[in-house]
Amino acid sequence: MTTTARPGGDGDAGRDRTVPWFPDATVLGYPRIGANRELKKAVEAFWAGRSELDDLLAALESLRRETRGRLARLGLPPGDGSIPGDFSAYDHVLDAATTLGAVPERFADLVAEDGTVDLPGYFTLARGDGERAPLELTKWFDSNYHYLVPEIGPDTPLRYGDDRLIFKFLEAAADGVTTRPVIVGPVTFLLLSKPAAGAPAGFHPLDRLDDAVAAYADQLRALGVAGAPWLQLDEPALVSDAWDVPRARVLAAAERAYGALAGELGRPERPALFVSAGYGPLGDALPVLARSAVEAVGLDLVRGPLPPAAELATLARKVVVAGVVDGRNVWRTDLDAALGVLERLRAGIGEGARVAVATSTSLLHVPHDAAREKHLSRELRGWLAFADQKVEEVLLLADAVAGGREAVATLLAEAAAARRAGRAHPGVRRAGVRERLAALTDAAFARAPYPERRAAQEARLGLPALPTTTIGSFPQTAEIRRARAALRRGTMSEAEYRQAMRAEIEQVVRLQERLGLDVLVHGEAERNDMVQYFAELLDGFAATEHGWVQSYGSRCTRPAILWGDVARRGPMTVEWTGHAASLTDRPVKGMLTGPVTILAWSFVRDDQPPGETALQVALALRDEIADLEAAGIGIVQVDEPALRELLPLRAAERQDYLDWSVRAFRLATSGAPAHTQIHTHLCYSEFGAILGAIDRLDADVTSIEAARSRMEVLADIRRAGFGRQIGPGVYDIHSPRVPSVDELKELLATAVAAVPPGQLWVNPDCGLKTRGYEEVTAALEHLVAAAHAVRATLPAPERGEISTLS
Repeated sequence: MTTTARPGGDGDAGRDRTVPWFPDATVLGYPRIGANRELKKAVEAFWAGRSELDDLLAALESLRRETRGRLARLGLPPGDGSIPGDFSAYDHVLDAATTLGAVPERFADLVAEDGTVDLPGYFTLARGDGERAPLELTKWFDSNYHYLVPEIGPDTPLRYGDDRLIFKFLEAAADGVTTRPVIVGPVTFLLLSKPAAGAPAGFHPLDRLDDAVAAYADQLRALGVAGAPWLQLDEPALVSDAWDVPRARVLAAAERAYGALAGELGRPERPALFVSAGYGPLGDALPVLARSAVEAVGLDLVRGPLPPAAELATLARKVVVAGVVDGRNVWRTDLDAALGVLERLRAGIGEGARVAVATSTSLLHVPHDAAREKHLSRELRGWLAFADQKVEEVLLLADAVAGGREAVATLLAEAAAARRAGRAHPGVRRAGVRERLAALTDAAFARAPYPERRAAQEARLGLPALPTTTIGSFPQTAEIRRARAALRRGTMSEAEYRQAMRAEIEQVVRLQERLGLDVLVHGEAERNDMVQYFAELLDGFAATEHGWVQSYGSRCTRPAILWGDVARRGPMTVEWTGHAASLTDRPVKGMLTGPVTILAWSFVRDDQPPGETALQVALALRDEIADLEAAGIGIVQVDEPALRELLPLRAAERQDYLDWSVRAFRLATSGAPAHTQIHTHLCYSEFGAILGAIDRLDADVTSIEAARSRMEVLADIRRAGFGRQIGPGVYDIHSPRVPSVDELKELLATAVAAVPPGQLWVNPDCGLKTRGYEEVTAALEHLVAAAHAVRATLPAPERGEISTLS
């Protein structure tokens, strides 16, 4: 498969003829859930016992075939590796772990004699079973995608044994499509892993680099035998300096890994290697890859600037895959600016530059097709580019590179006109919002001192030690979803819908009273999503109908589109929270989504700094908290699960982000009087790096994910001397398993040993929306029982007065 000239491309001037042709245009990955969430439906039907394994395998094969066909119809040639082979049945990091046989000891029975894990076993690793906790779940870099954390110890098996990647390549080849297999690279895989239970002090998964590289080498040989011309190895870890090992060690690992995989293995023994980073600039990792024998290097030129000319010149003998189309947002590309970047890139590399046009990252972060959003105005649709439109943009840019701007002049002009129209829309800038922000003083960002607040809140609420609560949502039942669908269809009136939601709220309140929870919630039956609900009630947002993206596994979300200045039309939650409070004598929390999370889980306008947009959202939330307080609600939770998620991957950029994110939260919450207790919630991230910022939020109570990690975060909290109240989650809601009372007591005992009992709350890791009532009821019964048991062991002065409310 030697290089040949391709019509409209660069030809083969200056090419190394041992390198196969790399396409002029490609994407680094494509949404794998299906345009109609076929993956979700097939997998969940199998889990529920409504289908057999053969049915699931057939559905997955059909989805892969449809994806390849769709990309070919959009214009990616099926025969040259343009189409990525990146499909996953659950998670690409779990794929890498099972490919290497890296299975924790507690799941050793899932591994066959040949080192493989079948699909049911694969799902067991992700979801747990019985008393076996699943792999930990956390955020993929600074995105809202969640990956499963491999557990690597000194003796964890690392050997190539699973040929699923080859199977999918051959499956495509049988259909006449030559795909480019995609897998997480060895350095990123090890840096994303955590030490396995029982690993000696000082051990780091990166200590197993040589073993991992040997397993990867075996896989490369197998792909070579199968005839794969290219392999894409995703190494986004190289753009970050946030790891718990020195940067120099990360760079040395990359040099060692690709020295072995690209230098010691020659072609055609292996495929040509394309190392993609994405999510930011490679920085000092670029020279490492330039010196290596890898045949192609990907640059994220959306999140990172064009490297200096001297560095570009070192890439002259490689294919440079230029990520100039944003893989993480939904706005149309500024094609003129992107072409300028491509032109400067080619000039910097020099004569014979081999440049391919691509997305900056995989498109798994964006929905499938903006053309399906018929309910949006034609004007707004004209500003948008979902995955399919981004494929078209990549192809258009490649045509412009090959044939000159004049070859696509009409299309460039249309795209530029659409972008100009978006900027000129009257809703993009609202004078009232901007004038109110300009008038703010420092007093708008500060509350009374915490000791004063704590005393006022204790007097108002009268809670016991280790108070129990939930994070907010209760299961979204089929009845709730049917009612919401009927309202959309017009077969249920607004009054009937509101009555149905009020009835659901009453059931949730009564259940919590029976369970014995100390602080109740209304259950959020009326909310389709914790961001979309607010987006539909705020000016400046638009909601999609089909804009699903994968959050983790089979879980999908529809991010809102934040396109203009944000303003509140009126109260958004008071009716529902007030109704719940009217049904009980126990405290009820008002539930809001925080400004940073609303930004993180939306597709946000790119024409102003995000900190300015966050303050606009914060003003709307500040008004909502004032209305809740006026309605007699004494506790308000402002969820910020995405606070850690948006933390920049480079240390030099973090302080600015933390400053504006803390400022936005404080603007939202600092209007509350001292006797109103402000909670916040953060989940599924590593918190050690931002404990200072969490402290500066100045929330009275902070709940955090801690169950899957077995309370690991508490060591950081203890060292930081965190002085306010904390609720480390004890019930992992992302798994269907119900933890036992003894398991929860053990976690609580660990918490009590690390944090003064007077500061501790007892709660699940996250909201209960995705779970079923049977498991939720059992788990919360166990949670309350465990809290009471541990509360009884405390010295009398630390138990607090058990109020009549409990």
